[in-house]
Amino acid sequence: MISYYIFIIIRNWYIITKNTLILTIKQDHIMKTKLSIAALLLASFGASATVDYKIDLSTPEHHMGEITMTLPAGSGDATVMMPAWRTGKYQILDLANGVRDFEAVDDKGNKLSWQHTDKSSWEIINPNKSAITVSYSVYANELGLRTRHIDDTHAYLDATGVFMYDPARRNEDVSVKLNVPKSWKSYSGMDSAGTHHFVADNYDVLVDSPIETGISTVFDFKEDGKDYQLVIWGEGNYDAPKMAEDLKKLVSTSQNIWQGYPYDKYVFMVHATTGARGATEHLNSTIIQRNRFTFAPRKQYLSFLGTAAHELVHTWNVKAYRPGDLATYDYQKENYTDLLWISEGSTSYFQSHLLLQAGLMKQKEFFEQLAKRIDGHTHKPGRKVQSVNESSHESWIAKGGDFANNHSVNIYSEGFMASLALDFQMLKDSNLKAGYSELHNALYQQHRLPKSFNAQDVKNLAKSLTGKDYSTWWQQNVETPLSIDFDALLENAGLTFSYPKKSKGIADTGFSSRDSGGLVTLTRVVKDSVAWQAGLTTGDQIVAINGLKITQSSLKTRLAQYKAGETVTLSLFRRDRLEEKSLTFAEKMDKIPQVKTVKDATKAQKSFFKAWLGVDFPEKKEKKD
Repeated sequence: MISYYIFIIIRNWYIITKNTLILTIKQDHIMKTKLSIAALLLASFGASATVDYKIDLSTPEHHMGEITMTLPAGSGDATVMMPAWRTGKYQILDLANGVRDFEAVDDKGNKLSWQHTDKSSWEIINPNKSAITVSYSVYANELGLRTRHIDDTHAYLDATGVFMYDPARRNEDVSVKLNVPKSWKSYSGMDSAGTHHFVADNYDVLVDSPIETGISTVFDFKEDGKDYQLVIWGEGNYDAPKMAEDLKKLVSTSQNIWQGYPYDKYVFMVHATTGARGATEHLNSTIIQRNRFTFAPRKQYLSFLGTAAHELVHTWNVKAYRPGDLATYDYQKENYTDLLWISEGSTSYFQSHLLLQAGLMKQKEFFEQLAKRIDGHTHKPGRKVQSVNESSHESWIAKGGDFANNHSVNIYSEGFMASLALDFQMLKDSNLKAGYSELHNALYQQHRLPKSFNAQDVKNLAKSLTGKDYSTWWQQNVETPLSIDFDALLENAGLTFSYPKKSKGIADTGFSSRDSGGLVTLTRVVKDSVAWQAGLTTGDQIVAINGLKITQSSLKTRLAQYKAGETVTLSLFRRDRLEEKSLTFAEKMDKIPQVKTVKDATKAQKSFFKAWLGVDFPEKKEKKD
C-alpha cells in the first residue's frame, strides 16, 4: 500500500511537470532530465492504476468470464453499476442480466455487506474505508449485440457488458488484465502495458475501447504516421491481405474531410461468423460482423468496405465531436437528442464519398447506391409523417417493420438525405467554396470533446462558411418532414434520376410477403397503396386469386398475368377465418431509377460535381441501356 501512494505522488508530479514546459534552452534541458527520471520511476512501479480489473477466461467453453474489480482505499461505501446500454446502439439492453455470483471483500479478505438496489446497481457497505475488491461472473454469449461473447476460440469484450464501474471513480485511470488460454493473443485500441494487459485514462475510454482476444488473423500497417491493425476472428471467404491493403487506402482519405486524427492507433476488428451481422464504432477501433461467406463477390466485398468506411467516419463524427445531449454519456438511461441524424445519417452520407475518393468504389457503383437510396426514400410513406429530428429523438423507442415504413423514418437513411440536401445547399450558397465536408471539419476543429454542439452551432457554422442564414432551411428540412426535388437537386451536378429506357410497367399489389408453410403471408402493406385501400393488413394469409390457389413460390408468375387497372378477388385467412377482398392493381416499374450523367454537362455542372464528390466529372460516354 505504501508503494501505491508513492506511485500516486510521482504520477501527479509527472503530470504537473509535463504540463508546465518552459520554452528556454536551459530550462528545456532541465525539464527533459526531469521527465526522463519520472519515466524511469514510473516504469519501476509497473502499470498500476486507480481502478484495477482482471478477467479470467481460462475456461471459456461455457461462455463465462470471472471478473474482479479493485477500488482503492479511502472512499467508504461504494455503489458499483453495470451500464444499461452500450455506445453506438441507442437502445436499453439491461446488460446486468448476465451477472451472477456477486461478492465484495475488503483489503483483508473480509466479506462486505451489499445490496442489489436496482437492476444495474450494487450498493456496498465499507465501514473501514478500505480497498474494495468486487468479484462476479458474467455470461457472455451475445455475439450479435456486440457486447460480450466468450467461447473456446475467442472473447469479444465491450466494457459496457463486462466491467462494472463506480460512478465516483469514473474519471480515474483503469487497468485491465486478462488471463486467457496460452494460444490466445489480445488486441485493443487502448494502450498496452504488457501481454494481455491494457490501460486507459478513465472508464469512458475503457467503454469505447473493446478487447478482442483469441485466435485471430492479424495484419499491421502504417499510414500517415498512424498505426493500424486488422484483426479477423473466424473463417470465411475473405482475402485478408487485400482487406488490409484496401483499408490502408481508405484511412488516409479521411483527411479530405477533417484536418488531423483523433487517434494514434486504430484497430479494425472483424468477425467472420454465422448468424451475426452489423458493426459498432468506437473511440480507437471498430467491430464489424459479417456472415462468413459474404466477403465476396465484388458486391458483397464493397458492402464490407462500406461498413468499414462508415465506422471510420464515426471516429470523428460521434467519437471526437457529438451533440451536447450525448457529450457525457449517462450509462444508466436513455440519452435523448434531436441530432442523431447528424451522428448517423451524415456518417452514412460520407462513407461512399471516402470509398470513391480512395479508388475503392467506381463512379458507376456510387451512382447505383445513390439511386437505390433515393428510390427507397421516395417510396417510403413515413417520410411524409416524421421529420428527421423527431426520428433522432425517438431512436430509443423506434419500431421496425410495417409501422416504421408507413409512419416513420430512420436516422440513417433520412439523415443521409438531409445531409445530401444541406451539402448541395451550402455548395450553391458558397459558390462551391464550402460544403458539408467543411462543416464537419469545423465541428471537429471547434466543438471537439469535451466541448459539444447543438443545432444552433451547426447553423452558425454553416453561415460562417457560406454567408447565408440557415434558420429557414433548418425549419423546412430538419424540423419538418423532408421534401426534396431530386431532379432539380441532381441537375446541379450534371446528373439525372430516371428509369432505364427498357423499363416497363407491371402490376403492383402494394404489399410484401413471405412464405409461411407455402402460404403468402403479408409482411408489409404500404400506406395508401391499393392493398391498403383494399383493406389488407400484415399477417393476412392469401390462399387464392380469383378462386385459384396461390403460393409464395408461384406469386410472381401469377401476378405477371395481370396489368394495372385490373381487379381481382383475393381469398385470405385472417385470425383463421376465410375472407375475400377486392384489389385493383396499380402500376410500378420493373426496374429502379438510375442516376446518370447528362450528355452535355456544362462547365458549371462539372465544377459542382468535383466540389461535391472530390473527383472529376466522368467524361467517358456511357453505354446505352
